[in-house]
Amino acid sequence: MSFLKTEYNSEPDDSLEKSMSLVASAIADPSRVSILCALMDGRAWTATELSAVAGIAASTTSGHLARLLSNGLVICLTQGRHRYYSLTDHHIAGLLENLMGISMHTHTSPAPRTPVYLRYARTCYDHLAGELAVKIYESMLQEKWLEADGTALTPAGKSRFQNLGAVLNPRSRRKSCCPCLDWSERRFHLAGDAGSALMTLFLQKEWITRTQGYREVNVTDSGRIALCRLFSLDLT
Repeated sequence: MSFLKTEYNSEPDDSLEKSMSLVASAIADPSRVSILCALMDGRAWTATELSAVAGIAASTTSGHLARLLSNGLVICLTQGRHRYYSLTDHHIAGLLENLMGISMHTHTSPAPRTPVYLRYARTCYDHLAGELAVKIYESMLQEKWLEADGTALTPAGKSRFQNLGAVLNPRSRRKSCCPCLDWSERRFHLAGDAGSALMTLFLQKEWITRTQGYREVNVTDSGRIALCRLFSLDLT
């Protein structure tokens, strides 16, 4: 497997303002937004799969992917004759999450168009999202696992994570813990290193499973029992 080198416009007279406007322009298209949001599940997708997600022709998808590549928003991995695309890193996912939150600050509440099964549980880059994730976040706040603003684990929360076996990265360059506005529920779920550690734990214990190639997450029978016990949830 090899990486396709991303070509950046690195002229010495390029200003920060111009670079920012180029990135903003690359995002400013509904089809490219659809592609980027699909890639937030943390996996690598083919152009054909992304074409289906965005509802556009394959030739059009190629042009959009080239635009995203040239601005450093995605990377391309080649394996044999196949090419796979993914977000450059978690910073891009964080940018998209922030844009989702800002976009929701409207005077009227938009009607949700998210499929029911995705509204319940899905991936949001490397952490859990959807109704289930929102319920877990609210439980963690109520049980004082998190500080009131959700930006850090409390000592009790760190202890609970350790007892569960959720491994936190002490050298992570990302936020250790932060609330992420859920675009289908219009409430917060847990993101940052703590959100990633929790989802990794759920997968390792097989409390949740992922649908190959999609953002959908399924809760197993053992997971339903465990999550109800840990977070006092009603998942019947």
